[in-house]
Order: sequence, then C-alpha cells, then structure tokens
Amino acid sequence: MALTLIEKILANHSVKSVVKPGEIIDIEIDVRAARDFGGANVVKNLINNNLEVDDVSKTFFTFDCNPTGSDQKYAANQQYCRLYAREKGIKVYDIDAGIGTHLVIEKGLAYPGCTVVSTDSHANILGAIGAFGQGMGDQDIAAAWANGKSWFKVPKSVKITLKGKRPDNVYAKDIVLNLLNKFGANTLLGYSVEIYGEDVDNFSLDQRITISSMATEMGAIIILFPPNEKIIKFAEERSGKKVKKILADADAVYDQEFELDMSKFVPMMSRPGHPDDAIDIKELKGSKIDSAFIGSCTNGRYEDMLEVAKVLKDRKVAPGVVLKIVPATDEIWQQLLNEGIIKIFKDAGALVSNAGCAGCAAGQVGQNGPDEVTVSTGNRNFAGKQGKGKVYLGSPAEVAASAVAGYITTLDDIPDKPAEFSAKGGFEKAVKRTRTTMKKPAIIEGKVWLIEKDDIDTDMIFHNRYLTITDINEMGQYAFDNLEGWEDFAKKAEAGDVIITNKNFGAGSSRQQAVDCFKSLGIQAILANSFGVIYERNAINAGFPIMTYKDISNLQLKQRDKIKVDFERGKVTNLKNGKSIKINSFFDVQMEIYKRDGLLG
Repeated sequence: MALTLIEKILANHSVKSVVKPGEIIDIEIDVRAARDFGGANVVKNLINNNLEVDDVSKTFFTFDCNPTGSDQKYAANQQYCRLYAREKGIKVYDIDAGIGTHLVIEKGLAYPGCTVVSTDSHANILGAIGAFGQGMGDQDIAAAWANGKSWFKVPKSVKITLKGKRPDNVYAKDIVLNLLNKFGANTLLGYSVEIYGEDVDNFSLDQRITISSMATEMGAIIILFPPNEKIIKFAEERSGKKVKKILADADAVYDQEFELDMSKFVPMMSRPGHPDDAIDIKELKGSKIDSAFIGSCTNGRYEDMLEVAKVLKDRKVAPGVVLKIVPATDEIWQQLLNEGIIKIFKDAGALVSNAGCAGCAAGQVGQNGPDEVTVSTGNRNFAGKQGKGKVYLGSPAEVAASAVAGYITTLDDIPDKPAEFSAKGGFEKAVKRTRTTMKKPAIIEGKVWLIEKDDIDTDMIFHNRYLTITDINEMGQYAFDNLEGWEDFAKKAEAGDVIITNKNFGAGSSRQQAVDCFKSLGIQAILANSFGVIYERNAINAGFPIMTYKDISNLQLKQRDKIKVDFERGKVTNLKNGKSIKINSFFDVQMEIYKRDGLLG
C-alpha cells in the first residue's frame, strides 16, 4: 500500500509496515524534549509516579521561554530541572542556547524521517526537514520520557502544490500568510500537510522553518517539506550519521489536494487578533506603529536577520518607535556578531536580546502594553499573547521597513523622512477630583503586630515580582509575603493595626510600594528603632505615620495588645496595662505632610 510522508514516518517508528488514517498506534520517539515552560511539571509527574527516564541520550531540557532569567517562577523551574538533569545525566540546553525546536535541528539531534516531541506547541517546526514533530502536555511528555514511546492517531494527509515562482518581494512569511488567507484557521484542522512545487524544492532551511512553524496557526498537525539534497547534507553534517531520504510514495493517496499559483502571492500582514486574518499589506500601509519585534521560532533565523540588516543599514528606527530583535539560537547570534550585523542593529537604534522565544513568552523581550501597536514577525497575535496591545504579523523585511518608517510599509516604499508621533492626544489625563478636607487624627489606637527582626528590607516587605502593580488597592495582599514567618500577614492583618519592629526597617530599594502596601491594608502606623533612609522619606511623603523609639520594653507588650499613639507628643500607651513611654514625636514637616495626606495633597 502506498503511503504519504507522515504515514511512512509513523509506520517506520511503529511495529507496523503500513498505517492508515484514523488508526491509533504506538510510536518510538527519537527526541524527547521539555522546556522551562512545563519542564518542572514533567519532572514532578515522573517523580510522583515513581518513573525513570527510558533513555537519557534521547532526552533533553531546552530553556527558551525565559532565557533572560527575569521571572522568579521561571528561574525556580529552571533550577529544579537542572538539579534533576544533573542527577539523571540529562543534557540541558540552558538559557544561553536558544529555541529548543531550532536547537534539535541545529545540533543534529533531529534529522529527516525522525520523531520529536516537546512541550512546545510549535514542535511541528520539524516538518521543515521532513521529520515528525509534535507539541504535547507535561503528562504526555513524562510518559514519553519514561516509556520512550507515545500513542498517536494517524492523521489524514493533504497535498498542496505551489505552482510558479515566488515573486521577489514575497518572503517565506508572506507565503504562509497567503496560505492562512486561503485556508483559514480550521480548513486543514487535524491534517498533515505536504507542500510540493518546483520552486518549493529550492526553499532554504530557514524558509521552510518559517512556513512549517505556522502549521499550528492553520490548525494542521504539521506542514511537511520533502527533504532535498541540501537538507539531507545539512542533517548528515550536524548529526554525524548517514541519513536516509524518506519521501511519500508517488501513488500515495491524499484526502485532499490543492494547487495554488505562488506567482500571484502578495506581501501580507495579519491584522491584530487572528493570524489567519491576513490581507494584502497595501491595505494597511500608513498605519502608525509604536513598536516592532523581530524574532520567534518563525522568523529568528540567520536569513531573516540578513534581510533586516539590509533594511537597517545606514538607517535609524523612527523617533518614538521601539525595535526589539531576538535571534533564534546562540549560534545565529554569534554569526551575526562576527559578521558585524549586531552593530548594524545597534547603530539603527534596536534593542538586541539573547537568543530565545522572546515575545511569545510573557515577560520576555517583545511584550507590548495597552493600546501599543506592534508589528511582529511572530506566529501568533491573539489578544494578550504578546502583551496588552495590538499586534500585526509580517515578514522581517516588512517589519524592519515599518520600524524605520514609523508606520506599516514595504521594503520598496521606505520614506526619506519617518513619521513622528503627534504631541497631542492619546494620553490618559488625570480625572478631576474634588478633595474633601478631613481632619487627620493626631492620636490613634490599634492592635499591635510585634515583628522583632532587624534589617527588614523592601524585598521582604514587597517583593520585586509585584513591582508592575500600580493600583494601591491591589498592593496590600502582598505585604510581607517574602518575609520568613510572616508570609500570611496580609490575611491576618486588620484595618487599624500598628506594626512595631526593630532596626533599619525598609532597607534596600526605593520602591514606594513598600509603604503603600501598608496603606492599602489599612495599617495605621509603623514604630521602629530606625528606618532605611529612603523608606523614611517615602513614608513621610506618603502621609503614612512612622515613628522611632529607643526602648519599648517598659510597655510589656504582647502580640495583639491594643495601644494608643500620640504623634505630636510622642507618647505610646499600652491600653491593656496602662503603661506609657515617650518616643520620638513627629517633626514639623512630617506633621504638615501628614495633615495634607501626602506631599502631593
């Protein structure tokens, strides 16, 4: 029986010589990878179920979602995986290496005809070399690591033949956007797609990767390119092994076949929200942008970066526009550095980050803010995927040209003078507020929290992972959640409470949130032996009462006793036993700011 390319690959990795669409089979997995996203859960699934890794030589970690180490949770997961890898002898491609799906190709781990699974939904990028790649959940990956096999339902196959030659102004990204325009997000749902054509056979590895990487956005299981001699040679050089060319049988039966005239393809961009909402870029020309991103597993390749360099050489990014560039792998990064291309990027005004997934991974380079308009070479522009703004998808050349122009344009239509932002409009104005004059009390009463520790710093008070919070009402819940023994303080605290602590409270950074979190909780005051210099200013300027004391032992305080504090006289009384002491009172400026409810009041 004649087989399609996917059927042949799956049959070669099963106990059967022939497989049919709809049939469920167990297949051997040649490469089993887990990223920093999901990797920790893979390990936990193995440990919790007393499972061991089947073959460590075929098993890998790839840390590509957050190679900047900018997120504490990612950092914790990465280190957890490193420790497991050291114990089991598993190879780790760490934060300096690049995107995992690219690495398995680049390092020769994968080759035409092999099978690869990863916690990356774009593992089907392996179709670029005629291999089977599949993204899977952490339980699936754990099972593959333990058993060396996984079950699959053999998909139906579709054959697409691209007739004619690719126009000079149409890039690989434009090709896949033209396909998305034709097929949408679900016409090819669940299919394995094979792409053929006389000019297609000339596509480079980088071009094939771009197209295969967006199979997921088309709903397809995979987009497979039959490997040509260049791909075979590349795979043999990288893997160090003889690679057999695996092709579909000439009389293979496809569920559907399509012929498209590639010579009629045009440069395209996807409008925000849906990758398949791709239209002729001419319809978007002139749309003002705020930022541009070049990278991702779709367009972070060397050839992509060369196209960008052609645009940026001797040019500058438009005033007010931010351009971020992230190569796919460190090998590509080093090549760009050695050839002076990184300098071209920097001279143009771009930010260049270390290799990784970038904009697709929340918190890393490429994210945008509310109402920000971004042109991106990524594969997804779903709402919230690359930030809170709007994202258009296009080719590296078109994105770079738009970054220079300050608006969406094409390579052949870059203006001599870029567009600039209007000085008026678009910025949120302050809401007019009617201030009510309220007499603030000079004497307060409240129950105490005795926190008998020195040098409580601002990271212990309000950790830097919460610094993006700007609404004071949200800050209270995180007060002290990084202070050992007091992590649940925000849940126990009551409005009107008073904190009494030791020396150097508020040491460390200048973050105002370390004061405002207590205001958010309704804490009335903090008494300490001393305060960090910046913390003291921040508290006073916020109109938040702080006072210093030398010794409060005579008060004989116990946890949750109620006290009275007189800010003007500097007197503290334990209302339970009636004992009082003198402490340092408010000084004049402090009292003035307190009565105004803050420096800006």
